[in-house]
Amino acid sequence: MKGELFLQMNTIFISILIEALPFILLGVLISGIIQIFITEEMMARIIPKNKILAVFSAAFIGAIFPACECGIVPITRRLMAKGVPLYAAIPFMLTGPVINPIVLFSTYIAFGNNWDMVLYRGGIALLVALIVGGLLSIQFKDSQLKNDVADHVHRKSFKGKFIGMLKHSIDELFSVGKFLILGAFVAAFIQTTVKTATLLDIGQGPLSSNLVMMGLAYVLSLCSEADAFVAASFRSTFSTGSLVAFLVFGPMLDIKNTLMLLGTFKAKFVLYLMGYITVLVAIITLFIK
Repeated sequence: MKGELFLQMNTIFISILIEALPFILLGVLISGIIQIFITEEMMARIIPKNKILAVFSAAFIGAIFPACECGIVPITRRLMAKGVPLYAAIPFMLTGPVINPIVLFSTYIAFGNNWDMVLYRGGIALLVALIVGGLLSIQFKDSQLKNDVADHVHRKSFKGKFIGMLKHSIDELFSVGKFLILGAFVAAFIQTTVKTATLLDIGQGPLSSNLVMMGLAYVLSLCSEADAFVAASFRSTFSTGSLVAFLVFGPMLDIKNTLMLLGTFKAKFVLYLMGYITVLVAIITLFIK
């Protein structure tokens, strides 16, 4: 019996890794290209001076910026060093890891070419980012960074930039790869050892099921380019709404980026940010049946 459970867990674990790995590789490569060849000044120039327009434009810029949540916090910090205001930086930081093209495409593939999950994930993530950005822009006026960020400009040859791009991509691959492996293992372990009835009992109500999946997303700390494959493996256990909660909440908040947020921003700001995201995702996804 134990041998059968181990084989079943091993099969689920390997299938999650095989499905997710191409998207991880593509994601870290594009992230490396952007990191080296697109300067923060380019991003800062296109942020409108109007606060409301800045929140909207930053959210949409994040949507086309293929950065994993593993790297979005330091990128946001550098953008703020270039003069991007807090109310624009936060929507960018929240949308970047959730609704960029690679993440949405991986979601489409993971859920069997289903556009519904893509639209739910992208639409709700955008809505949450806009509301959180608006609330924080009213509540906090200064940057909320713990320390001033030095802005150094490094001029390199194309060869130097290309080597830097490869180095960044490899570093990010090793950085996110271990979280993917850990997340895939935990997901496979839960699905193999925890009975479906137990999970259903824990998350029996609409709100409780959303909170269970959000908690799972926070603990697993998966890369957003791979989390759809883990979420899809829970389709027979949880509702569509709770799966969407998993897909939206995880890239915005998990264990690893919470530590990065606390190291970058003031603690009070981080607590409000986490509170707003948690409440909004839990409530909005209740309307998905």
